[in-house]
Amino acid sequence: MDLDLGAPNLHTFLGVDHLEKGLDWFLGKRVNHLEQVVAPTKTPGLYFVSSANCRVEAPNLHAAQKDKIIRSIRGLDFDYVFLDLGAGTSFNMLDFFLTSHQGLFVLTSEPTAIENSFAFIKAAYFRMIKRTLTQKTFHRLTSHLDLSGNPVGQTFRILKEIRKQAPDMAEQLKQKLSAFQFLFVVNQLHKRDDPELGTKIEKVCNHHFYSGFRFLGNIRYDENVHNAVLSRQLFVTQYAHAPTADEFCKIASSFEPPPVADRPGKTGI
Repeated sequence: MDLDLGAPNLHTFLGVDHLEKGLDWFLGKRVNHLEQVVAPTKTPGLYFVSSANCRVEAPNLHAAQKDKIIRSIRGLDFDYVFLDLGAGTSFNMLDFFLTSHQGLFVLTSEPTAIENSFAFIKAAYFRMIKRTLTQKTFHRLTSHLDLSGNPVGQTFRILKEIRKQAPDMAEQLKQKLSAFQFLFVVNQLHKRDDPELGTKIEKVCNHHFYSGFRFLGNIRYDENVHNAVLSRQLFVTQYAHAPTADEFCKIASSFEPPPVADRPGKTGI
């Protein structure tokens, strides 16, 4: 499901031609159920929800529209639902990300990408705090703190303050944060890059954050990925015997389904 509402392009990667029905039909109430805009792809067993025709205002969904999408996603009768999200830390993107059982983020080896990844994790933590506490409670517990500037950068300071003033509430937050699993992949790894970078990031994150972090593997830089996008073909189909395709498949096979008790219907998100 393409939820990069500001710049949807997943249809190009999947080689899907123009689709008349998409998320815009669901948001515009032209259909009643999200499953009515699910379209098949050329890959057996793989289906797709496009947002290519959504209005320009779509990235700024109202809370009611966002909640409607999330409820509908949870009701889809599929083994897995993958949400393709855009970059950034808008509340809509964070809420879609936190809807999942497992959140996967992709980074490259550049320092800027690593810095952005840590900023995203802190933003996800901050959003989870804001979603768990009422606005009145959050203000009561943090009103004496200087949160000028970007409060996301002070996430751990806020958590420390909650732990000091409201231990029971802090324990509830800790359990929620601990239950979420962050998965990540290092993409476009060049020969000169450190192949152990992902393992090092995993170790640092598991030491400093409450959640579990799992490094799934590296994907080496491959010019044929670019060629596959130009030809609107799936890379792992067009270049099935390439070493990079093996890396893709190994990472895909490492996904674990969420516990049955935690799954709404059959869906794992």
